[in-house]
Amino acid sequence: MGNVPRLKEGPSTTLEEVARHAGVSRSTVSRVINGGSRVSPDALEAVNRAIGELRYVPNRAARSLASRQSHAIALIVPEDTTRFFGDPYFSAIVAGINDRVSASPYMLGLFIASDDPADKAASFIASGSVDGALVVSHHTSDEYLGRIARSTTVVYGGRPMDSRDDDYWVDVDNVEGGRIATRHLVERGCRRIAMITGPPDMRAGVERLAGFREVLADEGLEPVGVEDGEFSAVGAVAAMTRILDSGVTPDAVFVASDLMARGALGVLEGRGLRVPDDVAIVGFDDSPVAARVTPPLTTVRQPSREQGAVMADVLIRLLSGEDPPTESMLPLELVVRASA
Repeated sequence: MGNVPRLKEGPSTTLEEVARHAGVSRSTVSRVINGGSRVSPDALEAVNRAIGELRYVPNRAARSLASRQSHAIALIVPEDTTRFFGDPYFSAIVAGINDRVSASPYMLGLFIASDDPADKAASFIASGSVDGALVVSHHTSDEYLGRIARSTTVVYGGRPMDSRDDDYWVDVDNVEGGRIATRHLVERGCRRIAMITGPPDMRAGVERLAGFREVLADEGLEPVGVEDGEFSAVGAVAAMTRILDSGVTPDAVFVASDLMARGALGVLEGRGLRVPDDVAIVGFDDSPVAARVTPPLTTVRQPSREQGAVMADVLIRLLSGEDPPTESMLPLELVVRASA
């Protein structure tokens, strides 16, 4: 015990200090104190040890203070405004979040920021101005999200790349989504298959690529091209151009989002390649883009609006003292249209 730092003791010790000392999130400490069941044995041991070492004693006054709520929830999107307003995925997930929040006592505040160099968002949330936060489209480089998670209850849209057992997240099986899309192209008879991926610092980008590679390996095939399209139309135009300029024209492309697929379709048309006769295309999302492009897009449907509603529901249940599951997985479905 001689190496234990001398910190504030008793009621003046905060939940955040216990969380830092234990190396877990604030919500995990809260669950341990309130008798929640969804805590791993290692986290339970770490929290109880921190409580003992810091002599933390939750008392009635502290609980009263903790129960004081702003009735505000932050939606944090670590992207620039161009991508946020240009990608239909965000409008669907925000609509779902709003569906659930509007039926609750909470208000929703939006923070769009690809980074937080001045700590504005992190400091605002740490000040207690919101009761919890929802995070969508997060990257491994978004360091300020860690500071937010240490100061308030967070639910993620999509499992974080460095997720912990006590993180709350709502997602789809992106590996299986990559398998579904690629398997459809293989079953159609395609053999020269390329992929336009999402960024390598996002789990959706990494896992959809993993599913793609898995199916090709099972078939004894090698991809004729794999390029990062950055989950943007502009990025997909550049990626599709690189694939075609490599010297091997694919007979199919799996594109990891519908927005990117729209960009890829424009490049193929500009090169005089017909879809699906020359090149079949499968996207991902089943956003409104999929039905509006020419030809209409075969795509893997993920229930984005439902994802937003479930995210908000999990957070509201946490803030109400309930014990929802840490992990929520939603179903995927292949929607076949003219592009494949």
